[in-house]
Amino acid sequence: MIFVSHHWLILFIMLHMFLKSPGWNPPFALNINCPKRFQTKDQSIHRLQEGISFGDGKAYTVKEYQEMATEWSKDWRRRRYDAAKPDSQSSPATTTTSNPSHDSSASTRTSSDVSNDTLQSPPTRTMTPSALERDYWEIVEGQSQEIDVDYGNDVDTTELGSGFPISDWGRCVNSPNFLSTPNTATNGEGGEEPEPKFGTEQYYKETYWNLNNIPNSKNSVLRHVKVGINGINVPWLYFGCLFSTFCWHNEDNYMYSINYHHRGAPKQWYGVPGTKSDADGVERVFKNYLSVKLRDVPDLMHHITTFFSPRILYQEGVKVCKLLQNEGEFIVTFPRSFHGGYSLGPNCGEAVNFALHDWIPHAVDANERYRTFARPSVFSHDRLIYTIAHHTNELRTKEICDAVSMELRRLMGEELLLRTKLIRSGVRDVSQDVDLPPNRLDQLDEESADYDDKRLCHSCKHICFFSAVACECSESKVSCLRHSHYMCRCVVKRRYLLIWTTEQEMKDTISRVEKRAEEVGYANSAVSAGSSQVPKAPLEDAPGTEKDRAHHCTYEVPVDPICSLEPEVPTLISSDVSCSSSGSKDVPSLKDESAQPQQDLGKTSGTYPSTLSTKQDTTDVSGSNKSANVNNSCDSEGVEPLEGYPSTSDDGELTKDANREMQKAQIDVIFKPSDMTSTGVKQEDGNDSLDASSDDFSA
Repeated sequence: MIFVSHHWLILFIMLHMFLKSPGWNPPFALNINCPKRFQTKDQSIHRLQEGISFGDGKAYTVKEYQEMATEWSKDWRRRRYDAAKPDSQSSPATTTTSNPSHDSSASTRTSSDVSNDTLQSPPTRTMTPSALERDYWEIVEGQSQEIDVDYGNDVDTTELGSGFPISDWGRCVNSPNFLSTPNTATNGEGGEEPEPKFGTEQYYKETYWNLNNIPNSKNSVLRHVKVGINGINVPWLYFGCLFSTFCWHNEDNYMYSINYHHRGAPKQWYGVPGTKSDADGVERVFKNYLSVKLRDVPDLMHHITTFFSPRILYQEGVKVCKLLQNEGEFIVTFPRSFHGGYSLGPNCGEAVNFALHDWIPHAVDANERYRTFARPSVFSHDRLIYTIAHHTNELRTKEICDAVSMELRRLMGEELLLRTKLIRSGVRDVSQDVDLPPNRLDQLDEESADYDDKRLCHSCKHICFFSAVACECSESKVSCLRHSHYMCRCVVKRRYLLIWTTEQEMKDTISRVEKRAEEVGYANSAVSAGSSQVPKAPLEDAPGTEKDRAHHCTYEVPVDPICSLEPEVPTLISSDVSCSSSGSKDVPSLKDESAQPQQDLGKTSGTYPSTLSTKQDTTDVSGSNKSANVNNSCDSEGVEPLEGYPSTSDDGELTKDANREMQKAQIDVIFKPSDMTSTGVKQEDGNDSLDASSDDFSA
């Protein structure tokens, strides 16, 4: 995979083309019957522009969340689309708002037009991405309705499991046999096993397109991080429902991210290129619209709770792209690029970070920004740079060596300058008298991370990797060399300097990197040495855009859950069992059209939607107990019927058609058990000619 531009839309298209190749069909490894629950966030969609924090939503199992999300999408479709009359000229599904926020001249696709195709599309009763996009921004900007949804974001894959299978070769942190240097498997004789054949079960376990593995790929600098960090080198799962939103943000430490859509309804993405001018433009919009809020919460942008319309960004001169992500598609975001979006229905995605060597200049910017806001970094920037420098054999081009060498010289220059100033001011150098544990430079493991946590600067939260200032008044407080004067009010002579890395060690490290640069020489490389080389030409529509625009206005968004909501083996129902519906659900409905004015459609009070079901024990043919979601109550003794199972007539007897369906289901249970437990889609014929070497994330 070649990274040729910091215009992230280009990479969207490249990955989209790869995944449309025949044969790509990874198994969905998530255990959808897992009884563990995950916590959600309660998002007030109509208040996303206010920058308010999200409260906790309900806790769900995978099936419970899918049931809730499916019911919510169906209810929206029924009220907003199915109820619309074909001859209506002003139904909720077809009416365009007069709100200036939806003026087509101000919308953006690339630098010119992001949503003109959706806002100017002809009236339709079909719930298309274009129609839902119009509904969404009417809620966010026009506050036409008060909508709250539960969003299952940042779900821990170490607890619930990943949607991708786990490597047998130790290529991911969560693998039971995680290797000190993952990437290869040996054949027992010192040689390496060949890469698995494309499309095989082993391939999906070991490929670096598996999000568990990509942080440890051969050219990702995160492979030196041997401790699992959720969301960084350990993927997070995301369970979305209609209008659940991931707000404007860029990644921790300005890293790359890769997001895979496992199953379900599409996601609408918006993205801003990672150039300094565009990133500064996004921050300028935050300051202009939320100046009062930012005074109270200076690091509001890092909270990921605010979502402005692309129209507003475009008015500020910020380039904006948009893309619809479907099942089986990856999206990659580049360093510092802002992105956000929302789901169009029930879905499940997964995301993780990775970093190439061209990320280093962006990492410097991120590190400085974190120190400004006193925000702890997920790992030590200085440690990672020095760890990279101690693996010179992995620095494959002179451009990469130059980037590493430049950062090493910057770090050394600041360290030596501040050390000299502090010693002259009266701070004592006790490095010769104190035996400090040396910095480990071969990898960043859990022990190293724990030690780094103990030497955070009290002022800026920077990890003091090379040296730190301490004072006799405290046994735990330390400061970086920049902020020692903020540490305490003691006289300077009580402070002392702790040094882990000497001047000579720094110089030797730089020499090794520069020697490596001479060895590799100049090579043809697509790796950028920094953001200064990012092209400044206006963004242009990618190939196939017109086709995607048409798809955006005609494709009917599915409302189906990502998995079957029925238990693996349905309970057999006797024809003489009389059941009646409880008639109540936890999900509040939109107000009745017949009883309320048209403009009140969709008004709710409280969290919307919420848990749908209760729990009941059922027994499969082997006699083991299983948990099932049910929405019916039983008036007489016997087994409660499953939701969606054949219903009874008014007198309590099963209808003939229902009885026939029940008998057919019973036969399927006995003779076709595999059909009832299948969780994946039909495997297409593999395409062995597809270049599996794309696993190598080479620059």
